Amino acid sequence: MNETLLLPAGYPGTAADAPLEAQRAAVLAELERGGPQSAAAKATGAFTIALRLPGNGCFLAVDRFAEHTLCYRVHDGQLQFAEQANAWADAGAGAELDLQALYDYLWFHCIPSPRTVWKGVFRLPPGHCALFRDGQLSVTPYWRPRFDEPRRPRFDELKSEFISTLESAVKQRLDGSKPACFLSGGTDSSTVAGMIGRVAGQPAATYSIGFEAQGYDEMAFARIAARHFGTEHHEYYVTPDDLVRSIADVAGWYDQPFGNSSALPAYYCARMACEQGVTRLLAGDGGDELFGGNARYAMQKVFGWYGALPQPLRSGLLEPVFGRQVMRAVPGLRQLNGFIHQARVGMPDRLQMYNLLRRLGAAEVLTPGFLAATDAADVLRQQREVWALAEAQTELNRTLAYDWRYTLAESDLPKVRMTARLAGMEVAFPMLDHALLELSLRVPTDYKLKGFRLRWFFKEALRGFLPDEILTKKKQGFGLPFGVWATRHEPLHRLAEESVRGTVDRGIVRSEFVDALFSTLLPSAPGYYGEMVWILMMLEQWLRRHAPQWRLPR
Repeated sequence: MNETLLLPAGYPGTAADAPLEAQRAAVLAELERGGPQSAAAKATGAFTIALRLPGNGCFLAVDRFAEHTLCYRVHDGQLQFAEQANAWADAGAGAELDLQALYDYLWFHCIPSPRTVWKGVFRLPPGHCALFRDGQLSVTPYWRPRFDEPRRPRFDELKSEFISTLESAVKQRLDGSKPACFLSGGTDSSTVAGMIGRVAGQPAATYSIGFEAQGYDEMAFARIAARHFGTEHHEYYVTPDDLVRSIADVAGWYDQPFGNSSALPAYYCARMACEQGVTRLLAGDGGDELFGGNARYAMQKVFGWYGALPQPLRSGLLEPVFGRQVMRAVPGLRQLNGFIHQARVGMPDRLQMYNLLRRLGAAEVLTPGFLAATDAADVLRQQREVWALAEAQTELNRTLAYDWRYTLAESDLPKVRMTARLAGMEVAFPMLDHALLELSLRVPTDYKLKGFRLRWFFKEALRGFLPDEILTKKKQGFGLPFGVWATRHEPLHRLAEESVRGTVDRGIVRSEFVDALFSTLLPSAPGYYGEMVWILMMLEQWLRRHAPQWRLPR
């Protein structure tokens, strides 16, 4: 909780390798000259700033994706800060769990900033700064995504800029040690692996995770990329026994509950690299979100077409006819009814139509006492505020900016950063380079999604560099077959059920739901209901480490 300054890319007016004291002086000078938003906006790359000011003041800022984090609380008239939200709880400072944050976790599978699991402790959101002076705290965004598409884009010029920017981003994040990266076999990680070989003067050491489970293993694609770029390739197959050994450690390592199941594979991948002497891994996170690579972007385009139909046709014919109960029972028409129902829901609420807690029903999953102490509508309020931040003319770009917050900053980046740290490893994200981000803001919408071709510009710019098999594969990543394994591996099933029943004892989850979850739901659809088992299990395992005696007040 001391003053800190982390500016790996340097600060305007100072050299990139300038002493921290010189950078501190530059930040303070800009703070006085232009104010907190200007002082934060001039920093680029992955950074945190936390500086004490004269007169008991303080200035905080984090980078645009919160690659590095800052948490804070106001206590006894002073602003205290730390990297981790549990700094005060672990120090015996009387921190209390926030029930609304626990609801957020069950909805998002993480706890989005600014809230944390501890009452009165907040996490600075990505692209935000805070100024504390005269006992008053103000938290404001210093950066909002602003998309500025050229009217007449020139593909060749944009491609040349993209390639050179990507090369520079990868080169800047190598630290002089053995160059290495995660390799899932997807477009992003394969691109990073190839770029390392191009800029480092030697092939990358690549690290991949596999699973002995049909439909989950992507090792074949990782091997294609490794052969194509001649990498020093390493593989590890995660097993159910690995999960049993490591779930408690990974869950407890986080400063608050975290339910992204890819954290376990990422941990084993980083641990494998650490055992072989690697000190920093580059990760490919960000390419899909910056350049339009997720399948739901194409689906939202279809919804947009429906919204463009004349209102009389929609409300006077299609919705009354296909909204009838009898239509919902007819195969084919039932799917059309579901499509129309989703299309009528505005953004960003539509993005949560398949949210697990929503589909199961919060009242079916959670106890009346827990629901009475929380506000179920608050999750949508948070999302609408984030949705409104971006300056975008198209729904696709606004969805991308939304994902920069919820997919990247709140979930994928903490997943990789924290599990790598548990394994004794640093991690860096070249796809989130500041110049690459700025370039993505200028890439036309129809270059990101051309018809239904996802991340068209990215792939066309790298055609001939990446193997064709990688360019055409479906996105998967280090998806974990937890639900499948939990139905077949007795020790894992036992750990999962015993953990989930712990949330019943704490007064969070209804015992009837847990009975149905393990007796009927999980066996019927392991991949789907396994996700709910996972997030409840990880919640209980986190509570055992950080708040073992906690129960819902009666």
